[in-house]
Formats: sequence, C-alpha cells, structure tokens
Amino acid sequence: MTDLAAIADEESPQAERNELGKITIADKVVAKIAAQAAGENPDAGAAAARLLGVALPGAGHLGLRASDLDALPKTSADVDGSLVVLSMELSVRWPAAVREVTDQVRSHIRDRVRDLTGLTVQEVRIVVAALVTDITPPPRVR
Repeated sequence: MTDLAAIADEESPQAERNELGKITIADKVVAKIAAQAAGENPDAGAAAARLLGVALPGAGHLGLRASDLDALPKTSADVDGSLVVLSMELSVRWPAAVREVTDQVRSHIRDRVRDLTGLTVQEVRIVVAALVTDITPPPRVR
C-alpha cells in the first residue's frame, strides 16, 4: 500500500489535468470578460475612437465607437500561461476622481478575471481618453 501512496504523491502535480486534457482561454475571451467587468462600474465606459491622438466627435454617427458610459471600453489582453496583461481605453464620468475610478476598475477586473478564468492578472494598463458628463444637450431649434 505504501507504494500506491508514493505513486499518488508523485503524480499530484498531474492531478490538475484530467482525461479531458488542458483548457486554454483565448485572449479575446479574457479581453471581453475584462471589458464587461470595467463596464460594471457606473463611472467608467467606452471612449470615442481616436485618429492621430485626437478624439473624433460624432463618431457614433459614423458607426464608430463614441464616448458612452453605457458601452464597454476597448480592451485587449495578452495571456501567457496563467498570467494576463490587459490594456484598456475608457472614459470616466465627470466630475468623478479619475484615480479612484481607475483603481476600482483595476481591482474589479482582477477579481472577475481570476474568479471566472482562474488566471492571474499581472497588469492592467488604463488610458483615460475622455471625461463624460450625463448632461444631455438641449434640443436643436430650427
């Protein structure tokens, strides 16, 4: 019996694998999970598309991404084994404190990605590209 216990102990690193094999999670899937997690913060959302570093106002009418607190931010992920590096471009509700919002978003993303995938988020790079107000513009008079 001691021989079987010794063999089981030797194989314990292999216990994480089973007859189904190894599960890998695509970069795009992790990026979507992170974007959804960021969108769960009411003070963060999508930022308008940019051309040569300049935001394109009215980009939403052209079918491009517009600054919107109800939309998901542009996100990319680089998965290397069990580690993830995320990059995100988002907008922040004005007058919320940018640092507080980005810290909350980073923390929530790390938790959600870890809980849903088992991966460890090593770094979350956030670019705040726009400040958005909830003030709706007045109607145009013709």
